[in-house]
This record gives sequence, C-alpha cells and structure tokens, in this order.
Amino acid sequence: MFSWINRDETKKGSNEVYDNVLQGLRKVYKTKLLPLETTYQFHDFHSPALDDPDFDAKPMILLVGQYSTGKTTFIKYILESDFPGMRIGPEPTTDAFITVMHGETDRVIPGNALVVDSKKPFRPLSKFGNAFLNRFQCSQLSNTVLKGLTIIDTPGILSGEKQWVGRGYDFTGVLEWFAERVDRIVLLFDAHKLDINDEFRRSIEALKAHDDKIRIVLNKADMVDHQQLMRVYGALMWSLGKVLGTPEVARVYIGSFWNEPLRYDVNRRLFEAEEQDLFTDLQALPRNAALRKLNDLIKRARLAKVHAYIISELKKEMPSMFGRENKKKELIKDLASIYEKIQREHQISPGDFPELKRMQDQLQHHDFTKFNVMKPRLLEAVDRMLAEDIARLMAMIPVEEAAVNKEGGIVHGGAFDGVMNDNTVFGFGRGEGADAGAGDPDWIVAKDRFKYDQLFDTLNPVDGKITGSSAKQEMLKSKLPNSVLGKVWKLADVDKDGMLDADEFALAMHLINIKLDGNDLPPELPLHLMPPSKRGFQA
Repeated sequence: MFSWINRDETKKGSNEVYDNVLQGLRKVYKTKLLPLETTYQFHDFHSPALDDPDFDAKPMILLVGQYSTGKTTFIKYILESDFPGMRIGPEPTTDAFITVMHGETDRVIPGNALVVDSKKPFRPLSKFGNAFLNRFQCSQLSNTVLKGLTIIDTPGILSGEKQWVGRGYDFTGVLEWFAERVDRIVLLFDAHKLDINDEFRRSIEALKAHDDKIRIVLNKADMVDHQQLMRVYGALMWSLGKVLGTPEVARVYIGSFWNEPLRYDVNRRLFEAEEQDLFTDLQALPRNAALRKLNDLIKRARLAKVHAYIISELKKEMPSMFGRENKKKELIKDLASIYEKIQREHQISPGDFPELKRMQDQLQHHDFTKFNVMKPRLLEAVDRMLAEDIARLMAMIPVEEAAVNKEGGIVHGGAFDGVMNDNTVFGFGRGEGADAGAGDPDWIVAKDRFKYDQLFDTLNPVDGKITGSSAKQEMLKSKLPNSVLGKVWKLADVDKDGMLDADEFALAMHLINIKLDGNDLPPELPLHLMPPSKRGFQA
C-alpha cells in the first residue's frame, strides 16, 4: 500500500532538516509511523490516525469530575467571563462535551458540524455516532485566555448503573480519545463529595495511561473549616490510592475556584499558594506543547510496534484452510502466552503492551486471515524514526522553547493576569513583610459616606491617605477572593499611587458591597462612580 516509500527515500528522510519541531513530527509520522499503523489496523484497535490539526492545535485542558464539582464554574473563573451554552447549578447541568475555543464571534457549533471541519482536530470523533455528536458542541468566544488554550468541559458523572447505560455512546472511549490528545487532565473533586462511584472509577482508569497529564483539584475547599479540610484531604488521598494504584502520592491542589466570598477564610493563604502552583503549571502549557506532542508520538510509536508484533504473530498461527474459527478462539484465549513470547523474543517491556482483556474483546470482531504478516522494513523505518528523527527533534526543543520564552510563551488574560501577574497588594505574596507599603487601591462614590469616613479614620491615615497594607486588612474582612479584591483595588486607586485617600477608600467599600450583593464588577471605572476629586485622572 505504501510502496512509494522506498529505502532510498527513507534514508534520504533521515537527514532531512525541519523548520520546527511540529513540522518534523508531522512529517515523520506520515512517512514512517502511519504506514505501520495502517498495515496492522492500529486505528481499529487503539486510536484514529493523526491529522494536521492534531499537530497544530492549541494546548488543551480536559476537565473531568462528578456532577456539581464546579467544572463549568472553574472554566468561568479562568476566563473571567461566561461562554455560550454555559449552565451552572447544584443539579447535573452539563450533559455534553463542550469544547471552549477562541473565535472572533460568540457562537455555539453543534457536534455534527464540528467533526466535518478540517481545520479542527475533532474529525475522528465521528466514529462515536450521533448519540455522542448530539451531545458534543463547541463554544467559541473572543477571550484572551483562549488564544493560548482550549478547554473541554465534560458531562458530570452520576452514580448508579442507570447513568452510564443511558448515555447511548462509549463515554470512557470518548474520554480516552481526548486524553491522548490533551495536554492536561484536571480531575475535580468536591470537598463534600469524595465517593468515587463505578463510572467515575472507570473514567479514571481510562485516563491512567496518561497519568503524567493528570492534575487533581480538591474544589470548594472553603466550604469546610481547617480541621475538616485535613480529614477531607486524607479521605481523598485514600480513595485515589485505591483507584490509581500507583506507589507515588498524587499531587492534589486545594482551593475554591469561583468569584464568591469564602465561607471559611482561615485557609485563604493556603488557597493562594495552591492556586499559584496550579496556574503556573497551566500557564506554561503553550511553552511545553511541542515537547508534549513529541512525547505522545514516542508512546504511540512504541504501542504501534507492539501491536504490529501481536497482529503478525496471530496471522502466523492461523491455519491456511480449515479450523480457522476454533484456532481464532484458542489464540484469543491464549493471548497472555503470546504476549510473553513477544516480550522474550523482542525484549519488550510488559508495560508497552495493550491491556489484555480489552485486546481480547476487540479481537473477537476481527478476521485474523486479513491480518498482515511481519514486514521488517516498516518496523525498521519506525526504529530509525525513534533513533534518529526523534533525537534530532529533541535537540531542537530547547532552542524553540528559548524562542517561545522570548516572545512570552505563556497564557495571558482572565484569571491568569490576576493570579500570576497582579502587582496590587492582593497579588500573591504582596502587601506583606517588606512589601507591606506597596499595592493598588479601590474606590467608591459617596453612598453611606459617613460610615466609610469613620472607618477610614480608624486606619491611621497619614497626610489624608492609608497604605495598601492597612486597606488590605480591612478589605479582607469581606472574605472575597484576592482576585476580586485586586480588581476592586485597581478600580479604586484612581491616581495609581498605591495608597487610598478618603474618596478612594469609600469607593473601594462601595465596590465590595456591589460584589457582595451578587453583581459583577465593571471592567473599567464608569464616570458615575468616579469621585469628583479624581475626574482629572480619568484619562
């Protein structure tokens, strides 16, 4: 089938120079790995063929969790905006896979239209049928965060047999497809809902092959006090240990990812540090995208080689004429012995083999007589790819990363600016110790001005102003997250001197009350909230 790839061309390709890592990955996959995959029906057993959008796609984050763990709210928190098709509530609200991507106009693209778009990496999902495609959509919006990331929201996982039987499509199969292609898998847990039901267990097990991408978040942690949080954390680690079955302790990020007042404020500093760590990891995904795709291609190549050995061995054992069905049943039953034989003959690690039970189930539906015998030339091409092309591409990674770092190479906008780049006193580690005098203020109009003036006088103003650290202590009493208070500060500090006068402090208190009343803060200070004494600073 791939006779146009001859030995001379393969040798010539091994010395080819690539413009960048992604171009090189695309080329070596199509010329060296894809022929092996196609010859031994790899795509029917494991994963569809990769296409150009798979290599060009922005880094993706997959959110997985039981219902009402805050997956959709987590996306809203990161974007700092709603997205088309978003629904939030205590009941199960998301029954679809929603891909949140960047677009110039806000719109929802249904699944059937999405999988025929050659510019998007979702075409292989058509194999899961209409039952899935009717529950798959893309929400496009113009958001700075989405210029660097794509986020996938998944249906909330319910308990009970009825839930997973009633989906009508292979839920864990869809999760596996996404898991192979995304850069991060975020497992969200609710501090009040730590039980791992059967479907959630199956989902986690489907993701275990990509455990290097998994990040675990204990969300809504502000809903329990300090003592309860320690118990909840211990219970979660115990549950995860049983499901993941790994000797390493999973890294769990603890926080409350929404823009509402913290119920228990005692763990605020812990939440800030955990949020900083998680956002540091997510923010660097564009910088590490090429390395992740190279790593995934290496894993895919190793699996494809093992698969080729298995298929060719089954073909070799099949009789040419009579007794084919009985022999097929015998070979499937003895597949573990075939695995051991291949391991010995080719010195392959057991960890490189596909899961035995699943492979046996898949083989039931294939005609062994249509399998191909071993073709050493195809395997040699993949070996050369791993030894030469991949090594050369690996050497290019540091150069590309340095170039990306020079251009920024991180996610900007949304909560990333507030969490990672906030220079106000509400930024991470600011407004304390040696930095206590620095900060950004908030402002208010003269409503209930007399109360705010009395409070202002108790904060020991000097020359009519209070420092950022003094204002911070008072504003923290609202129990609003630092990301929200930082915005209040920026709006209130009209003259940007890092301190608040009486007008600005009153404005800050007013904005805090606006947020506590359930309203959103304005992105910029409107004229009717501008203190008259500051109108000259409006420009």
